[in-house]
Parts: sequence; structure tokens; C-alpha cells
Amino acid sequence: MATDIFVTPDAESAAAAAAALLAEAAAAGGSIVLAGGSTPRRAYELATELHSDWGDAEVWFGDDRCVAPRDPRSNQLLVREALLERLVVPPTVRAIPTTLPPDAAAALYDAALTGETLDLVLLGLGPDGHTASLFPDAPSLDVRDRLAVVAEPGLEPFVQRITLTIPALESGRHVVFLTVGEGKAPAVSRAFGEEPSRSTPASLVRSREGRTTVILDEAAASLLG
Repeated sequence: MATDIFVTPDAESAAAAAAALLAEAAAAGGSIVLAGGSTPRRAYELATELHSDWGDAEVWFGDDRCVAPRDPRSNQLLVREALLERLVVPPTVRAIPTTLPPDAAAALYDAALTGETLDLVLLGLGPDGHTASLFPDAPSLDVRDRLAVVAEPGLEPFVQRITLTIPALESGRHVVFLTVGEGKAPAVSRAFGEEPSRSTPASLVRSREGRTTVILDEAAASLLG
């Protein structure tokens, strides 16, 4: 399927574009996979302003660190602060059980995802080309029979993680990458301007049967041909 790339003037505009897609999916009662990291925080805040009743929606996580939900390193904490606590009606939250042993947490999340339809999958892009917790040349890139697995950290903080696999991410009806900043430009060029490669995991993730959208600011897009 084709990949659509949208370049916005700045990071705020990119966040607003992603927020509009999130709000639309929430209003439609969709199943939404959320990303961690610093980039999507503003998109979550703006999405709550666009649509404050997420009661019919369901929220999943593309990955999370194996820490307590209120740990500053937790994606659950980020989503709670930037999105859930700002909503009038929150969605059903299907968080990764990160306080369990990693293997058990991954198995439970894999089972929970089995048979689910994911309407929107929001992803980021690391400067090394990783997305979710799929790191360059990691064994998890070869997994085809699981929807969630344990991932060793490829960068700080060095704690184990649970991540959705490529089959889980590419099952999304709409896969959306949100990436901003000049520091991400080389990774953006490799992920969206070159042939797919295990050294750039984001290049391997595209919606299998739906659409893929890449939202960038001008700085992040500066090396795209």
C-alpha cells in the first residue's frame, strides 16, 4: 500500500495534524495504539481539545518499559498525564502489565491482542531508526507468530521492554508516524526515502491492508529527496 508523507511547517503543526487523526479515530470508537516518547505528548494534549469524549474508544500501547505505571519512564504515565486526565470521558485502556515478569507480561498482551482490529497505530521514530521498541537488527524483527514480545533496550533507559511486533503494527488499518526535529532527519531519510532495512526498523512497518501516513516537520524532512 502507498505511504503518504505530509510535511508541516513546524513541530506544533505536526502535532496538530496527528491530533486530528487521533480525535477522529476516538470519535469513531476505534481501537487506537499509542506511542511513547516525548514527541507525541503535544499531539495527545491537542487531541483532547478536539474531542473530549473517548468513551467508545479503546487505547492500546505500542510498547512500554518494564517499570511501575507511575514511574517517570513509563509510557502509561505519559499517556495518563497528556491524554487520559484531560478527557471528560476516558477510553477503555488496555495497558501492558509492566509490573509482571517480562515474559508473562508479553504473553498476556499477545493473548489480549489476538483477534483485535487496530484502527489507528501511532508510531514515533528514534534517531537510530527504531520504532516502538523494535531496535536495529534485533531478533524481535524476525518474529511473525507473536503480537507482543520482550525487547532488550537499544538505548537509555536500559530496562527491558514489551513491544508490539511487526505483524501487530502492520495490522493497523491506519499506521501513522509522527516525527519532528532536525536530529531525526537522517533516520527519516532512511526510513521513508530508502529501501526497507533491518538496520532501520521503522522502514519495515507499513499498514498491510490499509494506509500509512508520515507526518513530519520541515526539519525532520530536510534530508528527504
